[in-house]
Amino acid sequence: MTKPVLYGGIEGGGTKFVCAVGTGPEDIQAEIRFPTTTPAETMERTIDFFRQYPEISAIGLACFGPLDPNPLSPTYGQILPTPKPGWTGANLVGMLKQAFHLPVGFDTDVNGAALGEYHWGNGRGLDVFMYLTVGTGIGGGVFVNGSLLHGMIHPEAGHLPMPHDLVRDPFPGICPFHQDCFEGLATGVAMEKRWGQPAATLPPDHPAWDLEAHYIAHAMTSYIYILSPQRIILGGGVGQRDDILKLVQEKTRAYLNGYVQSPAVLEHMDAYIVHPGLGNRSGVVGALALAQQALIQSGK
Repeated sequence: MTKPVLYGGIEGGGTKFVCAVGTGPEDIQAEIRFPTTTPAETMERTIDFFRQYPEISAIGLACFGPLDPNPLSPTYGQILPTPKPGWTGANLVGMLKQAFHLPVGFDTDVNGAALGEYHWGNGRGLDVFMYLTVGTGIGGGVFVNGSLLHGMIHPEAGHLPMPHDLVRDPFPGICPFHQDCFEGLATGVAMEKRWGQPAATLPPDHPAWDLEAHYIAHAMTSYIYILSPQRIILGGGVGQRDDILKLVQEKTRAYLNGYVQSPAVLEHMDAYIVHPGLGNRSGVVGALALAQQALIQSGK
């Protein structure tokens, strides 16, 4: 009996890296997670983990960005200018290929999560959908007609300009590039700075959640107008809270104000904006799918 092909997957987040060996969500044979520190230290721990599994055939890396996912670009596989100190210019794909000489799939963490949801989660059977993560950072992966959307570089859903009522919310924002864009106002980090305590410790009836849902819903309306997705999957440490999902659904419908005449948003919003089918596993499982994709593309 032929053994199934084994893959390595990396969810490279701004706060932590998660590395796994397996074939999919029902077959994770080994896993490790550790804090994201410097590129050298973080990648050394990653490489040391995968060296224990010489049978893997390809590696997928779904990483925070911005990054260069274009194999024809001279900076392919690198982190582009980023708010994460010390990571600009880090050649992550280069480090992996030098260590393993295997096909490497490389994309954003949210594109990877979208791919995982397409194969095994709440994106199954859809032609166009979006995966949005709201946590330490904000990002969006877009799946269109069988492929992840890249275009010029890749979608940067977190840096959407936001209507900012300074009377309601005098907080200036934290984005080092745009200050009060969506990411600057609505990440978990922004919430902690605004309210003086971690978002996870804020009670469900705290006004923070109504304001947070307000910003997320404004972003949702823009994504709906521009992409017309069949579903939006809302993940991340903040986005996956059950108490915020209903607020986001209600506010999104209200902000659309009947303009989009689709039963999906008029009657079935509870099935339109949803949490990930894979829970918090979308990213690392999606990285395994990136590895599988890379192996197929390599022709090996």
